Amino acid sequence: MPRKQKTKDFFINSGSSCYTEPFISLLCGVALKNILLSQRLIALSTLAVLFVFFSIFGKNFLTQNSMVSLLESTYYIICLAFGMTFVISTGGIDLSIGCVAMCGALIGGVAYDEWGMPIGVALIVTILVATCFGVINGFLIAYCHIPPFVATMGTQYLAQGFGYIVSQVQTMRYPIITSEDGWFKRVFYKSLEGFPMGVLYMVLLFVIAFFLFRYTQLGKYACAIGSNCEATRLSGVNTKHWILLVYIIAGIFAGLAGVFYSATYTSVLPGSGSGMEMNAIAAVVIGGTSLAGGTGTMLGTIIGVFIMAVLKNGLLTIGIQQQWQVLFTGLAVLLAVMLDIYRGMKVKRS
Repeated sequence: MPRKQKTKDFFINSGSSCYTEPFISLLCGVALKNILLSQRLIALSTLAVLFVFFSIFGKNFLTQNSMVSLLESTYYIICLAFGMTFVISTGGIDLSIGCVAMCGALIGGVAYDEWGMPIGVALIVTILVATCFGVINGFLIAYCHIPPFVATMGTQYLAQGFGYIVSQVQTMRYPIITSEDGWFKRVFYKSLEGFPMGVLYMVLLFVIAFFLFRYTQLGKYACAIGSNCEATRLSGVNTKHWILLVYIIAGIFAGLAGVFYSATYTSVLPGSGSGMEMNAIAAVVIGGTSLAGGTGTMLGTIIGVFIMAVLKNGLLTIGIQQQWQVLFTGLAVLLAVMLDIYRGMKVKRS
């Protein structure tokens, strides 16, 4: 068997995750696996501590309405974070993902309100628009060799401007839950009895994202590219193809985020997506995915999202004003980056 084919087969068959034993031993040793596990345990412990703290000191934190509100605030962020996990595992970044989600939701709203399309078609338009931006990002990064930071910052403004133009800077409104077309809210948001239907979809999306990342070539090659893109390319892997596919996946998840945002909040304001990408990045990094690429964990991403959600909702229950909430969110992002740097230093020492 040719040497190139042997190396390629190694990437395809090596274990059940992006940091399986043979691959880990080659790159960083078994210590990396222990570090990633400890990071998830730290994140889970942090979530537990925050939950207990706000349960004791927060006003009405443990009420049913508060818990439902907490879950509802995570639907679209979870979708964005899943897509971001794929991207960051390649060593890339997607600064456009929040604006892309809202651009899709805005244009979907235009399709429903202005163009008279059925609500089901409008939701498909939302996903297709976001997916197109994913294709643009992937093409610019993989084939035009534009750094991910620059490429996605450009498409961030592109998506924002496109949403402004198509919507004519008007707020787009989706049907209310009790209307005839409000069936999509009863499907994606909550039933008329108040059951949070979105939770079921988040579980389903987690299973899909987990499977794709852990058990398919997409996840294996994403982490291989993040670890050493040139070595992966020389082994016979078409890295451009997989980078493009990763950003397309991120675009699809952004489109789904737009759907869940529309179902949850009804009104979509132009420019409302700015800043969502930072929440997604923070959640992903807090959960244990390295900004340097090469590793990733969907379970950690879920934990990271809930840390951010509990922090945001918990601060409200103890009377912290919104401007302080933004400050604490920024501190959480900085802490996540510092933890990632520390994690990288431990890997190098090992």
